[in-house]
Amino acid sequence: MPDNDESAQTDPVPRALVVAAAVIRVEALALGITAVVLVVLSFTRTTTRLWAALAIAAFALLAAGVLWICARGLLALRASASTPVLLLELLTLPVTYSLGFQAGRLWIAVPIMAAALVVIGLLLSGPARRALDRSP
Repeated sequence: MPDNDESAQTDPVPRALVVAAAVIRVEALALGITAVVLVVLSFTRTTTRLWAALAIAAFALLAAGVLWICARGLLALRASASTPVLLLELLTLPVTYSLGFQAGRLWIAVPIMAAALVVIGLLLSGPARRALDRSP
């Protein structure tokens, strides 16, 4: 009979987690690109609050890093990686609602909201839950 550690390493990653990790990595890349654009704009445009622009860029880079690491964790079937992702995706929903309907920028809000809803749905799906809720 195989040891639990051996079977845990040979268990295939469910397709739901592979797709969720791919979407999360796309989100991380988008946040990273946004941070770089913000830094460039901060230094090429006139701003009265350079520190605020750089703080926003740093926050975007931090979020991108967290998402990237969590995507790696999901692919390694680490249950602890799903909680930060779910939290960030849930926080994305009211922000995108505000961005889309109150600020009138549906062209950017709809894809971000769709990605968040896809990731939430995939992480809460049966195969993903079973893979992440394994006992050690």
